[in-house]
Amino acid sequence: MSSLPLVKRALVFTLCAASCAFALAQSNPVGRFQVQGRNPDGSSYGGTAQISWISNTTCRITWNTGGTVRGICMRSGSAFAASYVMGGEAGLAIYEIKPDGSLDGSWTIAGQSGGGGERLVPTR
Repeated sequence: MSSLPLVKRALVFTLCAASCAFALAQSNPVGRFQVQGRNPDGSSYGGTAQISWISNTTCRITWNTGGTVRGICMRSGSAFAASYVMGGEAGLAIYEIKPDGSLDGSWTIAGQSGGGGERLVPTR
């Protein structure tokens, strides 16, 4: 009987550690993603993206959607932002991090009218 409290404590510790590890794993998007996007004219595109963290606050993102575009990114709460250069113009993408690890957002490029939409889905 005296081991029961120890077993309960071990179970609680294990559950807490597992949930903390899950939360930490979900905290920063990382790895390879499938890209599903919409251009300002309504046409769609697809491809992949790769996110790699280079510090506690900064990451690199590379999109491959018919060409390769590289940028920098960061997270703030449930928001994830990335900047890039495309066609010599600055671009900005802002995403919401979803509980399943996907990113839903919109993007724009300086000098262009309107913006597009994009969803990044982690590949597992």
